Amino acid sequence: RENTVAAFVAARALGADGIELDVHLTADGVLAVHHDPTLPERGRISELTSDELPDWLPSLAQALDASRPLWVNIELKSEPENWTASDDLLAAKVAELAVSREESDRLVVSSFSLQAIDAVRAAAPQVATALLIGPAEFALDALATAHDHGHLGLHPFYLAVDEPLVSAAKALLMAIRPWTVDDPRFIVALAGMGVDAVITNDVAAALKALGRP
Repeated sequence: RENTVAAFVAARALGADGIELDVHLTADGVLAVHHDPTLPERGRISELTSDELPDWLPSLAQALDASRPLWVNIELKSEPENWTASDDLLAAKVAELAVSREESDRLVVSSFSLQAIDAVRAAAPQVATALLIGPAEFALDALATAHDHGHLGLHPFYLAVDEPLVSAAKALLMAIRPWTVDDPRFIVALAGMGVDAVITNDVAAALKALGRP
């Protein structure tokens, strides 16, 4: 099951350099790790208390403990066009947790919402932040926007990555981490362009494609 302690431990055992996870805020202010905003037969995570979550769904603190010492990409699940006070609280709590753990060197906070990562950076400038973009967005424009806002990375859809984008990012001292790349041919091609990481569902295939044990 994805986004669970067991999955993070398995990724580490497989030789992953890091993990990507998704965070929502519960009704009682707990950072819950889950991809979708709702749980089958339970409802929206934002309307549930932490006591109402299933046992297999970890908090962000539990996920960070389970994945140590791996690099962790924390995606804030915010709606770019529908910012609310709960999004402010989500960003603030993630920033607070990252700072309190004194391990910001292994964390990056990302989101499709520029406002979300702006809020994290304002609260905790020592925590790296990155802008996520979808297939329809122009990557070079997004890179410039992220840089102008002080963010250190861009996480584009993998088919949007080309050598001019990677070169521009390197000139700006920004990281490019494409998502989600499961085809070994694309992993090899992206590595050849000089991307900083790839986000994949298939750790074993990625390591094999890159010639790593």
